[in-house]
This record gives sequence, structure tokens and C-alpha cells, in this order.
Amino acid sequence: MDEMLVVVLLSLLCQFVCYQEHFEYYNSVRINEKDELDNYVELGKEFILEANEHFNNLRVNTTLSNIQLPTNVYNKDPDILNGVYMSEALNPIFVDNFQRDPTLTWQYFGSSTGFFRLYPGIKWVPDENGVISFDCRNRGWYIQAATSPKDIVIVVDISGSMKGLRMTIAKHTISTLLDTLGENDFVNVIAYNDYVHYIEPCFKGILVQADRDNREHFKQLVDELQAKGVGTVNKALIEAFKILKEFREAGQGGLCNQAIMLITDGAVEEYEPVFEKYNWPDKKVRIFTYLIGREVTFAENVKWIACSNKGYYTQISTLADVQENVMEYLHVLSRPMVINHDHDIIWTEAYMDSALFASQAQSLLLMTTVAMPVFSKKNETRSEGILLGVVGSDVPLRELLKLAPRYKLGVHGYAFLNTNNGYILSHPDLRPLYKEGKKLRPKPNYNSVDLSEVEWEDRDEILRTAMINGETGSLSMEVKVPVDKGKRVLFLTSDYFYTDISDTPFSLGVVLSRGHGEYILIGNTSMEEGLHDLLHPDLTLANEWIYCITDIDPDHRKLNQLQAVTRFLMGEDPDLECDEELVQEVLFDAVVTAPLEAYWTQLALNMSGQVEGVEIAFLGTRAGLMRKTFFVGTEQLSNKKFLHYEEKESIFTMDHFPLWYRRAAEHPAGSFVFHVPTDDNPEGGPKPEVVTVSTAISVTVHNKTAIAADSDSPTDLKGSGWTKISAIEKADLSFLNAASASGVHLCGLTPFLAMIVEKFLRGCCKGHETTASSLEGSS
Repeated sequence: MDEMLVVVLLSLLCQFVCYQEHFEYYNSVRINEKDELDNYVELGKEFILEANEHFNNLRVNTTLSNIQLPTNVYNKDPDILNGVYMSEALNPIFVDNFQRDPTLTWQYFGSSTGFFRLYPGIKWVPDENGVISFDCRNRGWYIQAATSPKDIVIVVDISGSMKGLRMTIAKHTISTLLDTLGENDFVNVIAYNDYVHYIEPCFKGILVQADRDNREHFKQLVDELQAKGVGTVNKALIEAFKILKEFREAGQGGLCNQAIMLITDGAVEEYEPVFEKYNWPDKKVRIFTYLIGREVTFAENVKWIACSNKGYYTQISTLADVQENVMEYLHVLSRPMVINHDHDIIWTEAYMDSALFASQAQSLLLMTTVAMPVFSKKNETRSEGILLGVVGSDVPLRELLKLAPRYKLGVHGYAFLNTNNGYILSHPDLRPLYKEGKKLRPKPNYNSVDLSEVEWEDRDEILRTAMINGETGSLSMEVKVPVDKGKRVLFLTSDYFYTDISDTPFSLGVVLSRGHGEYILIGNTSMEEGLHDLLHPDLTLANEWIYCITDIDPDHRKLNQLQAVTRFLMGEDPDLECDEELVQEVLFDAVVTAPLEAYWTQLALNMSGQVEGVEIAFLGTRAGLMRKTFFVGTEQLSNKKFLHYEEKESIFTMDHFPLWYRRAAEHPAGSFVFHVPTDDNPEGGPKPEVVTVSTAISVTVHNKTAIAADSDSPTDLKGSGWTKISAIEKADLSFLNAASASGVHLCGLTPFLAMIVEKFLRGCCKGHETTASSLEGSS
């Protein structure tokens, strides 16, 4: 009987091994590749790709996900094949999520073994050296989801025995460790030989936030380290324990995990007294040890240090070993999270989505990632807290800014977002890109700009402190607002309103300038009359504003906002969801401003035959409506970019009203503001020889005045008696407290993530039973 059982087990094992050897998946690098005989290469089957506007016009496959692996991970490794096979169950979930909510962008699962399942599937292009360096386990979203905030002291041996290759490996190990840290972590680096050295003397005795600037600063200093002297690690360990204890008792730092990373080629001292005094019996500080080099004489000592302090030991013999060995500490730090059932959703800082697809053409869009860890739930391994990976999805920051509709903010109003670390996520004065030739590049510190750098009038940091603490409130400040690329300044009194966004580490701020946005013009007009005037060929709407939701239904994505409003008003598409208040304002503005067309036509006739004069007349209203008429042919225009997307300062955008509108609004209605262009690029050819003239148009009802529009010429609206101005009322600013009162719902991302995880963790995972945190509420 026992022999028969052995035969059956061996047969099953052989079948599994044979299955693994022949299991094929879509490798994102090898898809659609063929050999000399015109046959598809291994893991490179046909994978249909089509350009998709929703994904920055990248060629994608919205019916399938595919697998990316870094160059240093073998694509047929048994652990990789097993994980890829199990994660196949995510395909229908990703597709279903996108069909239910087409505002979703990238969805993905990053495995602890190194593979990255991405939906929709794409063709991944290696760099110029044929290398795929992207490793999902190094990304901020993976690390933040897999671990809690941590305080880390890196202790590195720089004694004489570390010369040569060992020192090179040690430096690379420190650099890799620093790359695993984020803005919620705190760090310092101590080097030791005969003495203890803080590699940055200014950081002596403290921990500093592991933001990008500090990490890069540490890396530069580590590169300058030189090996000499004799190593005495005890003093360095004592110094590290003292720092961590002071921060822990003061309630500073990450307030969660604390660890010492010991990087050395050997250890011969007596350590037990140090641990007894500073870490035992509570073992509040974990110690992770990295033995550098092939020498194993001191392996037992170094291993004992880690195992006696709830850490992890690893030996790093070559530079190629660094990445995999460093990542092991994340698994150890993640274990308490699953054992204590304490692993929630995380949101990352802002970043450019171009990081994933650096070699492919796309627009550079600021994103944040919402992610959560996936752990094994097998009874025999539950106590070990095995991390399987992290599941996540990207959220464009513009989705968060939709919480504050642009048309409700007034002429100079704006909304902004910042993190609980004080860094700006989105702000009109945040300019994360610079031009390098004809290409846009992200600035080195684009995602670590502090709120105090853009709201610099907040000298006492009252606003910054309140928003970091997630408070809800308001304050007023006298501000100087730079416009026209910093060439001009507006002096304003602004009211700041702020609140936290539920279940995220972000806060939303809304700024309203005094005298603007307090009152709005309410008018009534018939739909037929308004629609007739709305369809004039020279009328446009602010396409970045949301009059109608066009990014849900795939059939709506090709519509601009004017087309969507027209279809909504004509009842051609019952599935279109539109902002009825804003649409009503647009209809009213279209009717009121319609007589301008006849006025401008008469002007054009009177000016016919003149060699020089007015080139273009235009008008913009608070509802984002624009009318314009040309007095010359488009080929004769001095500035062909004016009132086009290429010159965003001149149009309505999600961030601001046009410059000519904002400047005119600061002067009495009927007075004229002249704008003379300056030479931004002396070597770029002659500057446009044209002057822009604008004036504000206001309406007063019952002693209440509201700016209705800005135009290039005085306009008499008294003749439009067939349209009724019903009232000038207080602006509806209820959206200011919506975030804190009812929670913010972002495309239903939370239930989607929960569904991804639960589906992945149930029976569809081919016998590997797993679980993740339960999700409640909304994010």
C-alpha cells in the first residue's frame, strides 16, 4: 500500500514538473517576436495591441494582462511559473473592473518573486543596452504597501578589510536599501572603523525623513567612503540603539518598525552585553545583517546577531546578489501586519507615470497609486506572515481635483492637494517638468515640493500644519499672485478652506479671492433658444472642465465637451451624465452673448480694407464659454497659438482662468487692460507684434455685482431683453466640506481592489489559499 502511494505521488510530481516546463504566458518583452523561421519565440505568442487614447495613446490590449520581469529574474523559474499561473485568475477581474468603471487606468499585481502582471497588456521595450531594469519590488507603492513606516539606521563597516570589491558591494547595498525607503520612513547612516562616523555630521544623533533629497544626499556621501583602520562595531551599535530609543520615546519618526542594518565582512567582538543593555528582552529594534564577501569564517557570528534580534541574515558575495538579498528584509517587516490583521490600503506620493514606460511616447501625467498587500492564508503558514505581493491601481491626480469644480472657484480661485508630509500633490504653481531640447523631463525633486514653497505667505505655517494634521478649517491671507510666467503680480486677499480626504493621507485646499466667486449670476432661458446660440461655429467650451462625464462610457470618450453638452440637451444620449447647473449657465451665456456676433460682423465690415488694426475679437464667460471672430485670415495672425491649447495661459483650463480674464477682473468694469507680450525666447525668432486689450463686464442686481464675462471691447448687454436675469445669488460652496462630511468616492477604487484581492485569494488561485485585509467604506 505504501509503495503504491509513493508511485502515485511521484506520478503527480512528474506531471507538475512537466506542466511547469511547458506552461506558457505572455511575456511583455517577447510578445509578437519571431525567429528566423517566422515562428513565434518562446513566451512570445501573438498579442494584439491597439492605440488607446485613455492610456495616453499607448498600444495596449484591453482584453488581457501580460507579465514583465526584470532582466535579473529567470523567466522560467519554477516559482515564477507557479505565481504567474495562479495569477491568471486576475485577468477577468481586471477586464470586468475596467468595463464597470472605464475611468480606471493601470491595474496590476506585483509579486514578491519579481514578476509584474499589468493590465492592460503592453509591449515592454528594453533600454538601449537591452536591459529591463524595472523591478516592481523597488517601487514606492510596493514597499509602502508591504511594510509599515520604519526608522532605519544603516551601520556600515569601513575598516581596512573592506577595501576593493567588498567596499563596492557595501556601497551598492546601502544605495539599494535607501531605494526601499519612502517619505513615511526615517533614516541615518553611520560608518565605523576605529571610530564612529556619521557620514553627514549635520545629522548627528537624529533620524531624517527619507525623502528623495535626503536619500540622494546620503548616496553621494556613501560614494565618498574609504576603507581604513580597524573595525569596532559595538560603539556603532550603541550609537544606533541610542538614536532609535530617543526617537521612540519622544514619539518621533515612523512610530512603527525600528531596525538596524549592519553591513560588514565579519564580526569578532562580544555583542551580548550590548543587546542585553539596549534591546533585550523586548527586542523593540530588529537587526538585519549583511555579510559582505565569500568568506564564511564569521558567518555564524553575524547570523547570531540577526537571529537574536528578530532580524534576518544574508550573505552578499557579488553585486548581482544585492537586489534580491536586500529585499528580504521587507518580508520580515511585513509579517506582523498579516499576523495582526493590520494591512490597510496605502496611497503613494505623486509621481510621473512615465517611469513605467520611459522608452515609449506618452504625455507626462502626475499619478498616485492606491495599493494593498496580499498575504498567504494557508493554516500551516499563517503564523509566518508570507507576503505574496501587492495589488494596486493608478489614479490620475486630476481625478482628485474634480472634487472642486473649476467654475465654482471664481476668477482667481484654485484647488490644491498635499500629503500628510507637507508635500504638494497638485497646485497651479507646481511645475514638475522642464524642457530638454524638444522633450519634457520631470524635475529631480518634482514630487518633494513643500507646501511652504508655493504658499510662501503662510510664514507661520498655520495652513501647512493644519493640513498635515488632517484638520478642517479656514483662514485668510494677503497674497501676491504671480501671473504671466512670473512677469506680473496680482495683489489679492484670499480665503483658504481646507479639509482632509477621507481614508487617504491627502488634504484638499480651496482658495477663493475676495471679491470674486462670492456671487454668481443666475439666469433663465429656454433650452431651444440656448441650444440654437450654442451651436454657433465660433463658440467653444473649456474642454478641461467637466460639463458632462465623457470618460466612463467608451462611446463618449471621443466627444469634446461641447459635443457632449449638445447631445445631452437634444436628448440623443440618455446615458450622458452632465452638471445641470453648469449647463444652464452655459445656455444662459450663449443667449446673452449671441448679439456680439452681429456687432463684430459690422465692425469687420467697417474695417475692411484697412491694412492694420484688430486681428481677433473674443469674449469669455465665467461658465467657460468662449466666443471669437477673426478680422483677418488665420494665416495673417501675429500669434497663431493665442486661444489655442498650445498657449494655455490664454484659455480656460482646470487650473486657471485665462490670463487676460484674470487681469481684467482686477480692474473696474469698462476699463481696459493692455497686455504687451515679452520676449521669452530671444533666439526663437521675432516676438509677436500684437497687443491684447481686455475689459471686464459686470452685472448688478439689487446692489449685488457679479462679473459675467471678459471681452476685448466694451459690450452693451442691455438690449438682450428676451433673456431673464433672475437673480445674483450666493455661490454654492458646499463642495468645500463634502470630502470630510461624506467621504470621497474615487471611481469605486476600493471595492475594485477588494474584488481583485478576494478573487485572487479564493479557489481560483489553484489551491494556494491566501487573503488580504478587509475593506470598508470608501477611498
